[in-house]
Amino acid sequence: MKLQVKLALYNTLTKLAIILFTGLLILLSIEKISYDHVELRLEENERETLKNLSSKEINSKLSDQKPYTDYNILKEEFIIIKPVKFQPTETQGARFTTETRTSEQVTQTYRILTHQFNFNNHTYLLEIGVAITSIEELKSIIKRFTLLTLVIALALTLVSDLVFTKFLLAPFYKIIDRKLIKVNDPMNFDYEKIQTTTQDFELLDDSISTLMKKISNLFSLEKQFIANVSHELLTPISIISSRLENILLQEELSEASENKMHASLKTLNRLKSIINSLLLISKVENNQYAKTDVVMIAGVIMEIEEELEDRLEEKHLVFNNNIKYIYSLMGNRPLMHTLLFNLINNAIKYNKPKGSIIIADELKEDVYILEITDTGAGMDQQQIENAFNRFEKFETEEKESYGLGLAIVKSITTFHNIRVKIDSMKDKGTSVYLIFHRE
Repeated sequence: MKLQVKLALYNTLTKLAIILFTGLLILLSIEKISYDHVELRLEENERETLKNLSSKEINSKLSDQKPYTDYNILKEEFIIIKPVKFQPTETQGARFTTETRTSEQVTQTYRILTHQFNFNNHTYLLEIGVAITSIEELKSIIKRFTLLTLVIALALTLVSDLVFTKFLLAPFYKIIDRKLIKVNDPMNFDYEKIQTTTQDFELLDDSISTLMKKISNLFSLEKQFIANVSHELLTPISIISSRLENILLQEELSEASENKMHASLKTLNRLKSIINSLLLISKVENNQYAKTDVVMIAGVIMEIEEELEDRLEEKHLVFNNNIKYIYSLMGNRPLMHTLLFNLINNAIKYNKPKGSIIIADELKEDVYILEITDTGAGMDQQQIENAFNRFEKFETEEKESYGLGLAIVKSITTFHNIRVKIDSMKDKGTSVYLIFHRE
């Protein structure tokens, strides 16, 4: 789960807990406040009633020791005064109860104040009630309103948190994108600082830049070492080769010595080829080549077909050039020639006698795809994963295989921003795809 979503969920759950607690507190408070208000109203009615005990209407009823009952029109309030057994002691204080009463077929729930008092040497029980139906309706409305407010607040909280965390984490994702994901070469690392006011992100930015600077220095030293060693080795190899060739010109050499000299020259040539390949990889990775040529892919393929014609005939291979599109790119033509030569040469090298090689292409909206397919031995998944490693060799009858061909391919494709993909099955053949992104 992304950090942005985690932060948003955490904030939402925290606020949800606060809102739930607040909503519950409001509901409980509303109920208590409502009942307190009703009880204060009942006490006020009680005082008014006790003041009016001497009124003609009430006094006539009480004098005859008959109950006095008074309901308002809507049966929402009532007053009942009824005589009870005489209690000479101090009258009891008021108490409150909630009861359901029925009057004239109208049943309602009332909050009732009950007060026993003495008047004119008689004891009476006073009951004053107020219907609480409106209070229950109010509580129901408040519950629905609170629930709706909770849902709206939760939705707004989630949206606002997502927007805020997206804004807050924007520099973080910029750092990840620009300084990690899009970095293909440490030598071309972008050291420009990402604008942010968050100290943690500034620290992350500085740390990545510092680490990349160290990697870049080590990478540069490695490339320089390979280039220097390659140059230094080529000179003594050339000298030794020249001396051996001069020795071979002498007539007094025995046949055994001559064979040893030829074997030594072959080994030196092999070593020279390996060094030249490593030097080529080093130069490509050091961006020592210009990309100023207009390279026609179809033209390069035709040149390579002519160059490898003898090898194709030697293994009786059928070469099918099915290129349909005229595609060109800005790049380095010698490097593109080397790239395609190595791939087609591999298709010949690892192919079966009387097999075939198919060159096809496809043009889509944003990419041009070149496919080189052979009917050779194929590779398993492990071999595909290691195919571009240096000195990775596969079983073949070809003796002059150094395991650097696909390593060179990988360097050149990276240099030209070309994506290379291998699709292969053991004993079924191999397809190599070059994916060119159209500009």
